[in-house]
Order: sequence, then structure tokens, then C-alpha cells
Amino acid sequence: MTEAATQTASTATATAAWTGIRLRELSVPNRVWLSPMCQYSADEYGAPTDWHLAHYGARAAGGVGMVFVECTGVAPDMRTTTGDLGLYTENQLEGHRRLANAIRTIGSIPALQLGAAGRKSSHGVPWDNTGTRSPLAPENGGWQPIGPSPVPFADLAVPAEMTAADGARVLGDLEQAARYAHRAGYEALEFHGANGYLLHEFLSPLANHRTDEWGGDLEGRMRFPLEMVRALRSGWPEDKPLLLRLPAEDLMDGGLTVEDMLQVASRMTAAGVDMVDLSSGALSPAARRLTEPLHNAAYGPRFRAAGIRTAASGLLTEAHQLDEAIPGLVDAVLVGRAILRDPYWALRARNAEPRESWPKQYHRAF
Repeated sequence: MTEAATQTASTATATAAWTGIRLRELSVPNRVWLSPMCQYSADEYGAPTDWHLAHYGARAAGGVGMVFVECTGVAPDMRTTTGDLGLYTENQLEGHRRLANAIRTIGSIPALQLGAAGRKSSHGVPWDNTGTRSPLAPENGGWQPIGPSPVPFADLAVPAEMTAADGARVLGDLEQAARYAHRAGYEALEFHGANGYLLHEFLSPLANHRTDEWGGDLEGRMRFPLEMVRALRSGWPEDKPLLLRLPAEDLMDGGLTVEDMLQVASRMTAAGVDMVDLSSGALSPAARRLTEPLHNAAYGPRFRAAGIRTAASGLLTEAHQLDEAIPGLVDAVLVGRAILRDPYWALRARNAEPRESWPKQYHRAF
């Protein structure tokens, strides 16, 4: 390859992260998005506060194509902590409407991650003395978790095994939360089906020991998760994209494999999911942790080869890693901790002429 051709290829790769992508009827201006990162700062009713407006407003001004608001519980007992956002009351809806409008007005596309924590719920917030591994008892404001089987996450409370009535209630909660998300003005929706939360629990044989129609082989363990996706899709408009965060594998002996998850992702796509957002491990503290940069994005080519549009997060902290990830590994990236530290990380990573990329209110800084 000539030097000129090499420079042209390098330029094309370097700009791929900043090209647009279309998901159903939504046009996203670039492929660098804010990953949902819990703030544990909801008010006493589970609604967004001024903290959320300031936090997400700064990131909306920071150059990302979409701002994904943190994992938001679809029911009181589907939160991880009492500080989680919720979206199951009209009061919460009004707070989310204000937040989504602020993100849009300031300069990004408002998106929301919904969550159903299952057994991984009713614990302390990360910065207090209880933390995420210690249960919060009902007498202290906690609740009884539910899950596919009475198998606890670490030292959290043993979940009650879900009944058919529990399942019907959860599906109703999912559909309602999706409808609320649309009414609030969010333009994309992601469901958190990884990191040991309810959908992941049903999929993994390490957490799902059922012998009924919701357990057994992969087909059985996938049955309720597919119902969850269909419930979300039924409450979410056809013209708006639905994303699903999934584990690429459990990283534990006897757990979900990449081959399993390729089957799951294909079925989820057929059920109405427009993009899979890859995570890995985290079903249990015993799961192996991957520590190399872009470790989740590295799974991307296998999923994309199956015709699945794919995004990923995980240890993406340097601008040059965007060129490694897009377009070679995934279709989009979600950046979390780096943008927690610096709301303008994406603008710095883009390294464009400041007056063409930064908010006009900041032009006199350059």
C-alpha cells in the first residue's frame, strides 16, 4: 500500500466512530454513546432530581450521539437500591420527561435503560457501609427479591422463586415502563439483560434451576426472557429502536457460552431487538473478570457475522481505542467511566476544530 493510500485508510478508520447510524426511524449522529451509569441519587419516590439534570445535561453537551440514562427499575422490587431511578408512577414519568427534554435541548438524543434486577436487588449503595454485596432488610427499607430459583447473588437475600403470577406481573411492568418511556420523550430504549439481572438469571443454568417450562435446556431458559422482550416491544413504538444488553458469556464453568449467546441474540433480534449491547461475566462475584481494553467489543465480530447489530462497553478510555473498535469490532460503543470523569471526553477524543464541534457557549475558551 502506498503512503497516500495508507493515510487515506487511516483517516477513514479514524472518522468511523463519528459517522451516523440509523436504528429504525432514529438517526444517531455518531456512534459514541454515554453508557448507563447508576447515580443512586433518585428522590424518595424514585424520580430524577436536580443532580440528574446537571449530570446528564453536562454529558449531553459533551459530544456523544446518545445519552443513555442509568438503569431504571420497572417496579419497586426490580430496583437494586432505594436510590435507583424508577419508571412505574406518573410522578416519576414527569421527572423523566423533564430529564429527556433537557438532554435533547442541550444537544444529544435522550435514551433510557430499563432494568429488572431480580435476585440482585435490595442492597446498599456503593459508597455506604453496606455496599452492593450486603442485603438491605425489609425493616430497613428493603424488600424480598424474586428470581427464577432460590439461588442468591453472593451474600444478598435468597430470592423467592417466581410463580406464574409473578411472571405475569413482571411482564406487565415491562410493558408499562416502555409506554412511560415513550411518553417521557426518550427516543431509544435499552433493557439491561446482563450483569446478573433478571433476564440474565433466567438464561444462565447457574442461576436458573427450574424444571418447568421456564427452565431446563437453553430453549426453556430462554422462554421467559423472550416474553420479556416481547412485552417491552409491545409497549414501545414500532418506529423507535430497542436495544438489549446481553452477556457474551458467563466466564464461569458450566455457565453460558458464546455459542449459547449467539443463539439467544439471534432469537432476541427476531423478537424485535435492533441492537445487542455486549457485556460479559458478572452473573456472580466468582465470575472471571476480563481486564484488557475493549474486552467486550472483542466479541463483536462473532455476533455481527450472525447478522446482529452490535455495540459494547468496557474499558474504553483512550481516543485511539475508538478507531480499534469501529468499524472493525462493533457498530457503536458505550463509554462509561471515562465520561464520568470528564463529560467532554467525546469532544476531546473527536479532536475536531473546536468551533465546529464544541457548544457555541464555550467557543471563547479556544
